[in-house]
Amino acid sequence: MNILIRDILAVLPDGVKICSVSIENGVITSIGGEPGGFKADKTISGGGKMLIPGLVNAHTHAYMTVFRNCADDLTFNDWLFGRIMPLEDKLTAEDCYWGTLLGFMEMLSTGTTSFNDMYIRADASARAVTEAGIRGVLSRGLSGGADDAAGGERRLKEAVEEIEKWKSAENIIFMLGPHAPYTCDSGYQKEVAGEARRLGVGLHTHVSESAAEMASIKERYGCTPPELFDRTGLLTGRTVAAHGVYLTDSDIELMAARGASLATNPVSNLKLANGVAPVPKLLKAGVNVALGTDSAGSNNALNMFRELGLVTILHKGMSGNPQAVTAREGFDMATKNGAKALGLNKVGEIKTGYKADLVILSLDRPNIQPLNDPVAALAYSFNGAEVETVMVGGRLLMENREFLTIDRDKVIYEVNKICERIGTR
Repeated sequence: MNILIRDILAVLPDGVKICSVSIENGVITSIGGEPGGFKADKTISGGGKMLIPGLVNAHTHAYMTVFRNCADDLTFNDWLFGRIMPLEDKLTAEDCYWGTLLGFMEMLSTGTTSFNDMYIRADASARAVTEAGIRGVLSRGLSGGADDAAGGERRLKEAVEEIEKWKSAENIIFMLGPHAPYTCDSGYQKEVAGEARRLGVGLHTHVSESAAEMASIKERYGCTPPELFDRTGLLTGRTVAAHGVYLTDSDIELMAARGASLATNPVSNLKLANGVAPVPKLLKAGVNVALGTDSAGSNNALNMFRELGLVTILHKGMSGNPQAVTAREGFDMATKNGAKALGLNKVGEIKTGYKADLVILSLDRPNIQPLNDPVAALAYSFNGAEVETVMVGGRLLMENREFLTIDRDKVIYEVNKICERIGTR
């Protein structure tokens, strides 16, 4: 379908201006006036609206929406090992499918068009992505080692089989997902790294998230988690490492040298009392910093506008520097930096030739008026409720706040049934 978005305030790489945007076969073909000979199948009036590239959630676990508001005010270890993992053991693949669709509803309704997902049940996320039309980078979470050799091999086998099964699916890229340095021993890390090289895929992992992780890795291996990953081949130019709260200066230099990306998750890290990632240092060192929500089990939301607001404010207060992370830097983390981290080609900016992953925001809300500086407003005034219409690859997934590819009532009904069965109430 050919779409014309007429006379809309657009956030472009070189500034913000009112223009028209044409879309053909899912690709942006012109920015400015209406191109000659272009015939729109659908025209969207941009009056009183803003156009931004779709937000990119660089680290999440979408299925964990079923754990929203049921594992709160706990230490990180109590949250993960005492509450979340026992609940995960109760989930079926069908449960994960419905939880993932609920995650998509929240992400789309707050402007996210691409996400980087680590999950526990093969096929559930891929099935949900193909039905909903969102853009997904998927990795089956892997754990294993000498203490769980059979389990580690089974999980890796499932991941490889899933990649083969869904390799032709539109809107899906796969990575391998070694969960963390404390759930994958060094031998298993090397095995996963070798398989990623063989398959030609990236890596999605957790690193330096908690003080307990740092202590355990130092005791076992005599190094930091990034140093361990570097030894085992997991720290590469195609690695997305989530959290990085406890990165040392030498860790940051190592990540920059290897070209790895860091997905910071400020809300989750604060809520679990893990701390704050050294984002200004990472940016200064040239590390590609992206933005993620983590899961609804720890956050308890998948709203990238909340992350954008926090990441741009938090570091000002931490450092005493009002320019520690600017509004534009935060917006880039949430868009083009995320696309770069995830290996998404021609995604994350409004440019001719780029995929039409776009979000239309209503400006008719008191909290964003007067709209003096639109980019500053995106970081400091918007909250996600302004999202009105969302498209991925030129396909409308939400229009006038109505989901077009997801049965909203069915998803909420199924998720509540799951919660009753697994005992989260």
